[in-house]
Amino acid sequence: MAPRHVTREHLAGAARAALGGGRRLAAVERLAGGTRKGVYRLTMDDATTAIAYLWEESENYWPAHEGDDDVADPFSPSVGLDLFEAAHARLESLGLRVPTLHLVDRDRTHSSADLAIVEDFPGEHLMELYERDPRAAEPTMARLAEGLAAMRDHRAPSYGKVALIDEGGRSHGTSCEAAVLDFALRNLAEATARDRRIARVRDRLEERLRELAAAVRPRAEYSVVHGELGLDHVLVDAEGNPVLIDIEDLMYFDVEWEHVFLRIRLHDDYRRLSVTGLDEDRLALYMLAQRLSLTAGPLRLLDGDFPNRQFMREIAEHNLNEALLSVSHA
Repeated sequence: MAPRHVTREHLAGAARAALGGGRRLAAVERLAGGTRKGVYRLTMDDATTAIAYLWEESENYWPAHEGDDDVADPFSPSVGLDLFEAAHARLESLGLRVPTLHLVDRDRTHSSADLAIVEDFPGEHLMELYERDPRAAEPTMARLAEGLAAMRDHRAPSYGKVALIDEGGRSHGTSCEAAVLDFALRNLAEATARDRRIARVRDRLEERLRELAAAVRPRAEYSVVHGELGLDHVLVDAEGNPVLIDIEDLMYFDVEWEHVFLRIRLHDDYRRLSVTGLDEDRLALYMLAQRLSLTAGPLRLLDGDFPNRQFMREIAEHNLNEALLSVSHA
């Protein structure tokens, strides 16, 4: 669904409540990148800026899918203010930098949707800084590694979305690896229905997933995991600190899940955030599972009207080929 046209009039009251001080909202700019929520830069008449997050159906590009609203599924889409607030609170408690909250409007006083207004960081995100000047990015990368260590060292009583577990809830399934296997098999089925190359080797991919899952030994300790931690989800504040955004997927899970995603996103530069002591069996299972997720997910997104279609096709194609290689070499 294409987003509605959000104007200055739609957010003027919320901006005034959030930033106050006699300021008036002068401009609203929709920022690119969000697929499940609207992200808007608010500029006041004194040049003060902030970011508005809108969780509204018209801002969600993903076609509806069975189980979307099942918070007990660690991999169901993470949409909504409750998930955002819980993730924000947990990361702050661990000493990580997240955007300061200026306003939370769950009663929809100022908007027809759940709304949060947060601190803005209008400069480069960490990926842009790193690509432009790796040396200048080094202090921020080092602090990000420290933040990831704090997340890794935290222990939770069970696995699942932070919003669920912190309220005493429990996720489906018996273990992280079982949840990943189930998730991978769902993505395999979706990818099979959308691409003949996957369909031709579906049985081999399923067999490989089950072999990898069977090799994983039980574990009962769960760390804090961002879930989609690319450097484009890390902003940089005026002091060079990393600022985590797109945090709604935050969960308690195997730390290997985070590091597989980092390896996929950073390629050779992963060494700057790598750690020792990870479970190689989990890494192998989670790598194939994420390749299938990054194939099926973009293909599903293309069923809707997501605008940057070539980018999504490239993601799906790259990860599809990596998944195929995993069984050609097995």
